[in-house]
Amino acid sequence: MNKLLMLIVALIMSCTSAVSQNSKDMQTKGEILASETQGGADQAGYKMIKDQTELKNIITQNFKKSGMQPIMEIPVFPKNKKVVLYNLGTFNSGDHKISTIKSISVKDNVLYVEVPEYQSGGMEIQVMSNPWFIFSVPSDYQFTSVELKYSK
Repeated sequence: MNKLLMLIVALIMSCTSAVSQNSKDMQTKGEILASETQGGADQAGYKMIKDQTELKNIITQNFKKSGMQPIMEIPVFPKNKKVVLYNLGTFNSGDHKISTIKSISVKDNVLYVEVPEYQSGGMEIQVMSNPWFIFSVPSDYQFTSVELKYSK
């Protein structure tokens, strides 16, 4: 009976340490706050978002550009993090919505954001899209430009 009790306690302890490790990983991976396939700028680029009001305005404006009403709940501006709007530019087919950030890093004042490589499903309807996404990074990251890195 004591061995069974010890096994259960050990299992619980390993689960609690795994949870804190996952939240730490999320901090180094970055967190997507919003992501859509329409409404972004024609050219790829980024903009820093300063506060909750600006975050709400940007999301609302991007939906208005696409002719839609915001269909998402406006996320809460995270504390102790920097928030970045990234426009992917214009694409002529497919769904280029960013749904995952694999990792983030800073080198030579460039924030590298690694995202999964886009894989087309074959013949696509030819539709112009201007995808964008908003993500957060730790506040101690210092950078002057942002670059997406696609990986498998």
